[in-house]
This record gives sequence, structure tokens and C-alpha cells, in this order.
Amino acid sequence: MTESVRTIAAIDYAQWFGHDWQFANEQWLMYLWVGPVVALVILFFSSRSTRAQQLIADETMIGALVGARRRWVGYARAGLAMIAISAMVVAIAGPESDPREVEVDARGRDVVFMVDVSRSMLARDVAPNRLEKSKLWINDLVDELGNDRVGLVAFAGSSSVLSPLTTDRLFFKLALEELSPDSVLVGGTNIGDAIRKTMDMVFIDSDEAGSGNFRDIVLISDGEDQESLPVEAARAAGAKGVRIIAIGIGSDTGAPVPQLKDSTRPGSPQVQSKLESGTLRAIAGASPGGVYLEVGTGTIDLAQVYRDLISSADQRTIETATEIQYTQRFMLFLAAGLVCVVIDMMLVPVGTRRALA
Repeated sequence: MTESVRTIAAIDYAQWFGHDWQFANEQWLMYLWVGPVVALVILFFSSRSTRAQQLIADETMIGALVGARRRWVGYARAGLAMIAISAMVVAIAGPESDPREVEVDARGRDVVFMVDVSRSMLARDVAPNRLEKSKLWINDLVDELGNDRVGLVAFAGSSSVLSPLTTDRLFFKLALEELSPDSVLVGGTNIGDAIRKTMDMVFIDSDEAGSGNFRDIVLISDGEDQESLPVEAARAAGAKGVRIIAIGIGSDTGAPVPQLKDSTRPGSPQVQSKLESGTLRAIAGASPGGVYLEVGTGTIDLAQVYRDLISSADQRTIETATEIQYTQRFMLFLAAGLVCVVIDMMLVPVGTRRALA
């Protein structure tokens, strides 16, 4: 439904009910036609029954056998069915009224995805390659993030902040889409430097009291490092309450790394890259509550990891916002529908009772 139609509909609701009524699920209102149709069906079969009776007896005998009140009961039941069904449909549509402004706290955590974009992550022991697989995992997770702020850091020999902490999911997805070895200026793998840059450039208020207890670094890498002291960097981050969840990707027996086209020479040795799980396990263990998850050449449901480890952990107020809240009115229509059903059940024996006098 377009915004203009919604505006017109909202004005109509207010004219009918007053008190600024609206419907949370107004698409259900299109089924209001069901009530009148059911009422017409009931009247149709009631009329057919009356005509059938008239074929076998006159009105005096019918009154003696069936009862004089039979006809109005049929009309009454049709009307009650229409009202009951219409009231139920309106109740399902979620009627709301009396809007008021309420301040609400959006609570969540700060989560930074720190992704290895070195050339070793282009190895194809995981399809289509390690880096693209990592991006798919993160992309599947984004919609599960709730109120959390997320950031993205690419690293190899140097590091680059592609997305600061944000709740803008579209911006984050665009940054994730651009993630590649070209995201950084220097090749190689310096995990320790990337952790330090994340602390300095992304978690810029991590020195505030208690701020680090609601922060996570999700590190995705094959674990190869060029003596950047990653465990010491992780320990320093952990001292500020930042937890590191390390995810190891790649074969532990090694896989060939694609070479640059302009550097390929006949007979040149093929560079191999394998998962260094020991390094990643030590990095995770250096932070409080850190976790190491070894995926290898398999796959992982990162959304489930988020639910188990991140969304269930302590949270803080990310921001305070004002939102409009309404009083729910569905119970009024639900009660009206149930009353009509009860009255209809009471009319059944009245309509079928025979006049024996």
C-alpha cells in the first residue's frame, strides 16, 4: 500500500472511531467481505429450507411442526455471523488508539568484524575462496544484529577501517561488499597491528569506565602472522574488557595461493597457505571469555554463533530515542465477536424447537 493510501486510510479510521485510531496489520481489513458473504450464504440456505417446507405443507402445518419463530432466528443468526466474523477480522488487524510519545532505550553491543584480506585468503580450499566465504557468513548475520553497532576492519600487512561503529545496516553491507585485498595498502598478515588499530580507531572510547565490557571483535583469518605480536595485542584489548571471537578458516594441510598475473613465471614455486589454528586459539584465549571456532574447510552458521555468544551477553544502552506507542484495542472487537458466537449458540435450540402445542 502506498504512503498516500495509508494517509487516507488513517484519516478515515480517525473519522470512524476517533482518538487517532490506526491498524498495525491493516492488510487484514481486506477480508471484511467474508462476514457479509457468510451471512448471505446462511440466508440462502435458510430460504431454500423454507421453500422446501412450503412444498410439502401449508403455513399452518409448518408452524405446528417447526415453530413460528424459525424464520426470524435465521435472520438473527445470519446477522450475528456477519458481526462476529467482521469483529474477528478487525481484531486480527490490530486496532490501536491514543498515541503517546515514550522514551525507549536501544540496548546492544559493539561488534567489530576484523577480516583477513591477505592473498592467502584467496586460496580455494573453501569455495569460492576463503575471503568470499567469510563475506557470505557475515552478510547472512547482518540482519540478526538487532540494536548492535557494527564495524568492519580489513587487514593484511596494514589495516583499514572500512566501517566505523554504526547501526546503518545498508552502509555496513556496502562496505562488506567492497572488502578485498585492495582494501589495504600493504600485503602480508599482521594480526597484532590490526587489533591495536581496531582499539585505537574503532573502539575510541574503550578507556571509559565499563565501556569495554560490551564489545566484541570477531576475527576471521587463516591465522598466518608475520611476528606482529598478536597475542600481546589481544591481551591488551582483553584488559579493557574486549572479547575476541576468533574463527579459523582454511585447510590445516595447506592450499595453493593464487599468484598475481604479472608475477607468474614458469617454474616458480607455488605458495602454500594453511590454517594456523594455534595462533588464533592463543589470540582468543588472551581475552576474557574469548572463543576460538575452527571451521577449516567446512562452514559455520555465524548467525547462530551470534545468538549463542553475542546477543545473549551483557548489553548497554546504545542510544535513547522517542517513539510513538499506541494502546491496543483488539480485545474490544475480540470480545464483541465472542459474544455474538455465544448468542448464536443459544439461538440454535430456539430455532430448531418444535411447536408441539
